[in-house]
Amino acid sequence: MNAETPSFVAAIDPLEPPPTLRRAVYAVGNFDGVHLGHRAVLERARERARAAGLPSAALTFEPHPADFFARRPVVFRLTPFPEKAAALAALRLTGVVALTFDADLAAHSAEAFVEDILVRRLDLSCVIVGADFHFGKGRSGSPAFLQRAGERFGFSVEIADKIEDGGEIVSSSVIRQALERGDVEVAARKLGRNYRVCGVVVSGRRLGRTLGVPTANLVLPATNRLAFGVYAVRVGFAERRLEGVASFGVRPTVDNGAPCLETYIFDFDEDIYGREIEVEIVARIRPELKFRDLEELKAAMRADMLAARQLLGSAG
Repeated sequence: MNAETPSFVAAIDPLEPPPTLRRAVYAVGNFDGVHLGHRAVLERARERARAAGLPSAALTFEPHPADFFARRPVVFRLTPFPEKAAALAALRLTGVVALTFDADLAAHSAEAFVEDILVRRLDLSCVIVGADFHFGKGRSGSPAFLQRAGERFGFSVEIADKIEDGGEIVSSSVIRQALERGDVEVAARKLGRNYRVCGVVVSGRRLGRTLGVPTANLVLPATNRLAFGVYAVRVGFAERRLEGVASFGVRPTVDNGAPCLETYIFDFDEDIYGREIEVEIVARIRPELKFRDLEELKAAMRADMLAARQLLGSAG
């Protein structure tokens, strides 16, 4: 999954400990975004594991529990599971275990979660959790409960301190809120990297090509609530890093259609329909606007491209 971690293991619903993760030190949480607060927990797990000569891993849950209880996708996911697993691999963990959050898992009491999951199915040696971690039916399990259970079942528990940024606790919710208002710089600071989306390029109305700016279009999940607007972006495609400008919104000047991320890649003219790309949101240029006609739109697009080139040239 990652060139630096060729042995990284991604296990889904294992019934017994994955062979390379026996007695592992686990960080436990949803880890959506793998942001700076998550990394403090994950890196502590890796440090503890290295000191003891043991593997390190993350235990996470899919789908997000809020989606399960709502019976439909409702959470603005910062990192769907493939991206989350890649981010965990990049942190040089030994692996990740993902448990399907379904009716059976939701019905587990805190005690049953410890005995069935942590002890029997994972056989872990140590658990690292955040101070606000709760688990089990009705969120009845707390970090203090986990510590008492660890004393009974023979595993250690460490509670990681919360991470603050500018006096504010770093959390997935705070990052989502920043993206919803278009404050991608704040989101990037708390994520520890720029926000990114991945997807397969789809065919649109080809209006961009008519206007002289052919775009690579991505349809993002309906739960993605990135603020509509124009952004300076970098694009990952076939091991290349390119630059461009992207518009996310409903095209009010043209059709008020379904939301779409339309990316014009600078100095690039290849057919990539059906190919997967990654769009890294570097800076917001302006909100989405309705123009009087296509000529005014084209003038705005030229200004957007110039602004994007300037921002990307100074962003590093």
